[in-house]
Amino acid sequence: MNGIGSVAELEIETNKESFLHLLDGRVKLIILVFIVIYTVYTTQLLILVIMEIYLLFLIYLSHISFKTALKRILLLLPFGGLIIVFQPFVHPGTVIYTLPFGINIYYQGLMFGILLMSRLIVSLTSIVLLSSISPMQEVVQSFRKLGMPKEFAMIFSLMIRFLFMFYDELHRIRHAQKARNFDIFNKKTTYMWRMKQVGYTIMMMFLRAYEHGESVYLSMVSRGFSDKSGLYHDKKRKIGSKEYVFIAAAVCLVIITQLLIILLSLPGI
Repeated sequence: MNGIGSVAELEIETNKESFLHLLDGRVKLIILVFIVIYTVYTTQLLILVIMEIYLLFLIYLSHISFKTALKRILLLLPFGGLIIVFQPFVHPGTVIYTLPFGINIYYQGLMFGILLMSRLIVSLTSIVLLSSISPMQEVVQSFRKLGMPKEFAMIFSLMIRFLFMFYDELHRIRHAQKARNFDIFNKKTTYMWRMKQVGYTIMMMFLRAYEHGESVYLSMVSRGFSDKSGLYHDKKRKIGSKEYVFIAAAVCLVIITQLLIILLSLPGI
């Protein structure tokens, strides 16, 4: 099982002791979601750089391995990175380079692609940080305390677990294929045969996920699960001084960053 995608390793990370791990789950969730929304709507690269440095500083305070965090970010990056790759070619503007077959790279498209990539990296860093300092149960409880219906919280929890299971199943299948010397890029075999094997792999992933889902459901029913089951217990906890310090630091950072951008945009500066 690959350590990057396993739930077990993620749970080990969330059980560490640090200033951020001990914060109330609602505060961590709200602040990190606020950072994601703030960075998505900004058009200033300086703000994105400052937010990323702030998140990396939080990762350092959380005693999370930078290597592990980087691996998780790189693992998620292709899901949005593929769209960003085409931006320099589809946004018309000033041509900075011409490729063969008349394909132009535009300055405006390149800058827009850099902006999208910076937003994506900051957002993924926030997600990785939240998943590393908050156990899955705490995230679900935080959503419940913030008003999410119980049914949605249960579906959300199972969805996250199944995403990791999909990744682990894909790793097992790929490991079995490599053990049998299967290589999708091996041109000694016909293209159609390789595509069939990829199709079989995808089908096997969904079949195993379906079978696992059935066994999980039967296990839950055998233990008395129903739509009225209270799976998530709301732990009563008051927000203390540490949470207020964390909120104040994040708000002050945003205000100082905005003031810095305003000062830099003034004429003569």
